[in-house]
Amino acid sequence: MGITRRDFLRQSLASAPFAMAPARCGRAPEQTVTGREIANTRFEPAFLKAEREGRLAEVEGSLWEYFRACRLCPRQCGADRISGETGICSSTARLKIASYGPHFGEERPLVGSGGSGTIFFSHCNLLCCFCQNWQINHRGEGDFASHEDLAAMMLSLQRRGCHNINVVTPTHVVPHIVKALRLAIRKGLAVPLVYNTGGYDDLEVVRMLDGIVDIYLPDFKYQDGALAAKYSSDATDYPEVAAAVIKEMHRQVGELRMDSRGVALRGLIIRHLVMPGNIAGTDRFVKWVAEELTSTTYVNLMDQYHPEHKAFDYPEISRRITADEWNRARIWAREAGLKNIDL
Repeated sequence: MGITRRDFLRQSLASAPFAMAPARCGRAPEQTVTGREIANTRFEPAFLKAEREGRLAEVEGSLWEYFRACRLCPRQCGADRISGETGICSSTARLKIASYGPHFGEERPLVGSGGSGTIFFSHCNLLCCFCQNWQINHRGEGDFASHEDLAAMMLSLQRRGCHNINVVTPTHVVPHIVKALRLAIRKGLAVPLVYNTGGYDDLEVVRMLDGIVDIYLPDFKYQDGALAAKYSSDATDYPEVAAAVIKEMHRQVGELRMDSRGVALRGLIIRHLVMPGNIAGTDRFVKWVAEELTSTTYVNLMDQYHPEHKAFDYPEISRRITADEWNRARIWAREAGLKNIDL
């Protein structure tokens, strides 16, 4: 069993500020995952072209305007973060980072042999009651960092052989990421950018990222707005928002493409956590992917739900899923016709 995201963070938070966690081998998926292969092709991340053409600078400017009266996520709270105001995510103008390092527990095409270069940002705009990273997402544990610090982390991860820069929970700090990205480009950053999000993103912000992000890695957590509101801080519109932004992500980058080693270069990966009592609506989720995207869209169907944080306040989610629930989820995926499933 490889290192989990939760254990990765616990190791990192127990060490010095911005310490890099040790690398460990990830588990092999139960099913061989296929994807469009790009062999013998020199790959260039999308953001390099955007920077050459001046579009990255334009996007950065627009994002800071969204930041000033914050409209970076669907909550549209309007907090003037430049002046120190906070919304539901509790973030001000200062960038805060919980940990960074090569991660070997992500999806196999992201991990390859060198690991995924993950950077975990503190705070979150979704705030799920069962959050497995609640120490950094709810409590905001981490250390303040400059844009130069963030750029240096990106370059350090590249030097250590990571196949990508994987920005985790980026929604509320997108302007910071783009600014640091531009600094890192000037010093030779040249690996794909992974946008690793809970799926509760502003559609216009995602549209701005067209031609900047290489790999989108969103969750699609719920199919029922009432349940999203109950377990994720009144995010009633989550199903509609996630569906719209994931469609836009798919439009931008298409299906997952990999090099001859099986390492991801560009495309969409959707994560879906199977929950007790089918609270996540797995049966509807897999049908949505097949009908609204393609049957060969890369889907990571995840069985690792366990109650954390305030999940014990809700008896229906205070337990792990059963073997029967997991088997049923796999059957639903097959019946929907999904052909590119990481289990």
